[in-house]
Amino acid sequence: MSAPVTSTMQVPAIISINNIYLLIGFVVMFLVVKTIQDPAHPKKWTTALFWFLFGNVFLFGDLSIKLFGEPITYQWVGISVLAIALIAGLGKVSMGSYYVPTDEELEQSAQRLKNKLFVPAVMIPIVTVLCTLLLNSINIFDIYLFDQRHVTLAALTLACGLALIVGWKITSGSPLQALAESRRLVDSIGWAAILPQMLAMLGGVFIISQTGTAIQDLVKLFVSPDNRFMLVVIYCTGMALFTMVMGNAFAAFPVMTAGIAMPFLIQGHGASPAPLVAIGMYSGYCGTLMTPMAANFNIVPAALLDLKDKYQVIKVQIPTALTLLAINILLMYGVIFND
Repeated sequence: MSAPVTSTMQVPAIISINNIYLLIGFVVMFLVVKTIQDPAHPKKWTTALFWFLFGNVFLFGDLSIKLFGEPITYQWVGISVLAIALIAGLGKVSMGSYYVPTDEELEQSAQRLKNKLFVPAVMIPIVTVLCTLLLNSINIFDIYLFDQRHVTLAALTLACGLALIVGWKITSGSPLQALAESRRLVDSIGWAAILPQMLAMLGGVFIISQTGTAIQDLVKLFVSPDNRFMLVVIYCTGMALFTMVMGNAFAAFPVMTAGIAMPFLIQGHGASPAPLVAIGMYSGYCGTLMTPMAANFNIVPAALLDLKDKYQVIKVQIPTALTLLAINILLMYGVIFND
């Protein structure tokens, strides 16, 4: 969430990172307005405040830097994050009232659209990859189509826009209908919708605070640096556990690799870095399968599928995750050492 307040100079682009942030901000503010206008919403003011605090960073981040400077802006972002966590922690974010089609209407719509409904969803990854590979350097009068520092993100934005247009054509819907439906989906997910951004920030905090060094010192207290197998077990298990806390293997990776893999396995035992880090990341993904903190993978699908038990996805995945973790430990121990 701190990214929207960057002031670094950028190469001019039509789909720039700043324009993407503004688009996100406008969409979130639309949700705020619609929430306030909902007369049947049980917690509309606190829910609206929650999304306003989230959206204001994207919408006003660069403007606030120009007006007040970076230190004040960063402090405001920090205050917003604390307020967001407080509102969510107190249970003040809830769903409102929405138009929900009847079963008969849903059945008629399914019969009319059939597999056409999957076209917009399939378009997004295909268009993103094609634009990233083929259109990444297109420019007219030194103005690029995509932000050159965030080509994939810009391509993804374009792909989502094109998919939305195709979706309107297929369903005979409207832009306002799409935004209104996005409010229902976002509210059904709730605070978990912004959990990835929060966890990414937490990962940055752990790196700056040199958590990897603290983990290294902790390992030395309980395990002999000469015990290869236990070091492998601790690294793989630690990647899974830390990912369960962080909700993201990419956030856990630099901390655990700096704390265990680098000093003990690579430098201490001459382990091959490439297979070590690859299997280490895979071990982190095992943790992703077992945690509600990985909201995009485990909580969001449960909400979108209207499952009665929001942890059902995790419960189903745990046996697979533990089996894969055990295989990763044995595989790593067998392939990373050259002697």
